Amino acid sequence: MEFKIINKNTPYKGFFKIEQYEFQHELYRGGYSGIIKREIFERGNAVAVLIHDPVADTLLLVEQFRTGAALRNKQDAWMLEIVAGIVEVGESNEDVARREAIEEAGCEIKELEFMLEYYPSAGGSTELLSLYYAPLDLSQVQEGIFGLESENEDIKVSIMPRNTVMQWLKEGKIKSSLAIISLQWLALRLA
Repeated sequence: MEFKIINKNTPYKGFFKIEQYEFQHELYRGGYSGIIKREIFERGNAVAVLIHDPVADTLLLVEQFRTGAALRNKQDAWMLEIVAGIVEVGESNEDVARREAIEEAGCEIKELEFMLEYYPSAGGSTELLSLYYAPLDLSQVQEGIFGLESENEDIKVSIMPRNTVMQWLKEGKIKSSLAIISLQWLALRLA
């Protein structure tokens, strides 16, 4: 099946970018759709890494303020997540995972296993999120506050028993899609 872009412009470019498209696509019944207009939120690709101590069966979680969640529900403003970041030009996904582990959690990961990739909101964004698993001895990692001052990051790092985190997942306390999917991946792996 094919699609064709008829027109594209960029009405906004800041930290993120909005692009407007006019396009048509082939229809399952044959022929082409009418002209469709859509705005696409461009934020680049992202990488997230679930850091797990397989011996102690603990997980490293980060907690930080998230504007989108805060504007929707004040109780969700500080979200429990896993280490993650945006892919910069010239970086591999593995480079991003390692860089963000240092910046957000003060830890150095060596071993990385690819989990999966997914589109968190394919109807409105081109972002592709790549998830990784990193086994690490978390007894050598300090809990505390991390993040880059130059980016106004204020990231709380906690090391929690996996069973506690999985209970939080069941209770709906973890609302970040990248954390939810990664934790479910780990649960399937350990089942």
